[in-house]
Amino acid sequence: MALRSDWSVEQCPVRRGLDVVGDPWSLLIMRDALHGKRRFEQFRTLGIADSVLSRRLAALVRDGLLVRREYQGTRRAHAEYLPTQAGADLLPVLHALAGWAEAHTDLPPGGGHMAIMHTCGAETRSADTCTGCGEPLRAQDVSWDKPWSGRRDALVGPAGP
Repeated sequence: MALRSDWSVEQCPVRRGLDVVGDPWSLLIMRDALHGKRRFEQFRTLGIADSVLSRRLAALVRDGLLVRREYQGTRRAHAEYLPTQAGADLLPVLHALAGWAEAHTDLPPGGGHMAIMHTCGAETRSADTCTGCGEPLRAQDVSWDKPWSGRRDALVGPAGP
């Protein structure tokens, strides 16, 4: 039995959007893809079962958020998954979700505020526009400062043609 109905033909854009990215694994895969992860093995660090990961990657490719590209490894062909423009356009959704969680959930021990940094050098609190310079936030112009990991992770933009 399906967990829910097919919402792809709904008039409500929230329902249609949730039909594509309403699964938590899908958003986490897209987060990692925008952080430059490309290969199946890299997405496994999410703690997702291989069968679920395979299905989610296939769905994200089918729905146009990722593009699957073959490349030749040393022994065999491999696939990598790159964000499309539609996938990169999820960035404001991820920013809004992160901002909402920072405001409305308890910070776990050892955590800290995740700063969204624009290439102008300003930290922004907006999901889609830099509050420092007013420019739109594009994945390739943003990094996330994560104090719990001691890293600043640059995001990547959509795959080229």
